[in-house]
Amino acid sequence: MSDSKHDAYAAAGVDYGAMDPGKVRAQRSAAATARWLAERSASEVEGSRGESAYVIELPDRYLSMVTEALGTKNLVADAVRSITGRTFYDHIARDTVATILNDLCSVGGSPLAITAYWGSGSSSWFEDQQRMADLTDGWAAACNEARCAWGGGETQALTGMIDPSTLVLGGSAVGSVGKDQLLVGSRLEPGDVMLGARSTGIHANGLSLARKLAGEQAKGYETLVPGDPKGRGLGEVLLDPSPLYGPVIEALQRASIQLHYAAHVTGHGWRKLMRAPSALSYVVETIPEVPPVLRMLRELAKMDDAEAYGTFNMGLGYVFFVAPADAERAIEISRGAGTELLRLGYVEQGPKRVRIEPLGIVFDDSSLQIR
Repeated sequence: MSDSKHDAYAAAGVDYGAMDPGKVRAQRSAAATARWLAERSASEVEGSRGESAYVIELPDRYLSMVTEALGTKNLVADAVRSITGRTFYDHIARDTVATILNDLCSVGGSPLAITAYWGSGSSSWFEDQQRMADLTDGWAAACNEARCAWGGGETQALTGMIDPSTLVLGGSAVGSVGKDQLLVGSRLEPGDVMLGARSTGIHANGLSLARKLAGEQAKGYETLVPGDPKGRGLGEVLLDPSPLYGPVIEALQRASIQLHYAAHVTGHGWRKLMRAPSALSYVVETIPEVPPVLRMLRELAKMDDAEAYGTFNMGLGYVFFVAPADAERAIEISRGAGTELLRLGYVEQGPKRVRIEPLGIVFDDSSLQIR
């Protein structure tokens, strides 16, 4: 798929073709610093470079770590408040925690602690007591669901750098990974089964484009979403909170499922299925139903199938790669943990690409340059 297929998202201000080369350069510069770990009786897991979380090996276990940020979703909450009277910052807090922890758990193990970063252009942002109550309560609730300690963080007022009417949300987390729990691309094997967890909506990726499209509608965020079971407007539906997928991974590992890899479907859409560096093909035979809000955004942006599935999650929030013999049991265990998994397809020997057979889409290796 060529870069021209991402015109809609790039026009909204997010061009991965411009961003990814700098990120790859940073990875290469960072790799040269790993030698210092030896002074602390530690070493890096080289295969974690380019994964959603970085992994350090200690004598008895691995430690995983990640830094992530929400993006622009809270701008939707700010706009919708004038329509509904709700701040929706409880949802915003959960989305931020989910963005961080869903990346962290992709390498296996369990979250230990998370810290928050909240930056505004003015200290007056923090004076709104209802919004602050929703933000802090929502953050704590998500941590409790994930069984993860909230270890504090950093709050800043950066006058002249950030718009004083808004907040930049992000944070970092650290996790503990047992010696038999590590999930990196080298564990993938031909024949592995791909099991997909459905998304609840847009999650935290694609919001810049969604905001642009909402601004082009006569009723803006009040524009009704066709097919939404609650008959809500676009703004409210965009704010549906993201799931936490970590508890599913923990449940699978406790049950000794042969879980080989996991992928968080975020920016780059379904191209993320080939995040691992291995020369493997990912064959998708079944796709989940697309949430109404993503169908609507796709139509408003006039995207074809390839651009839509290379931009949004299109109903797929997370993918678990398991040994064939464990696939059915993994589905049962995940259901017991509160998450339904769909059997998407399988992994086969290269070339490296994602083939979505029901739609006739092929994403080749050149369309995902993140290492």
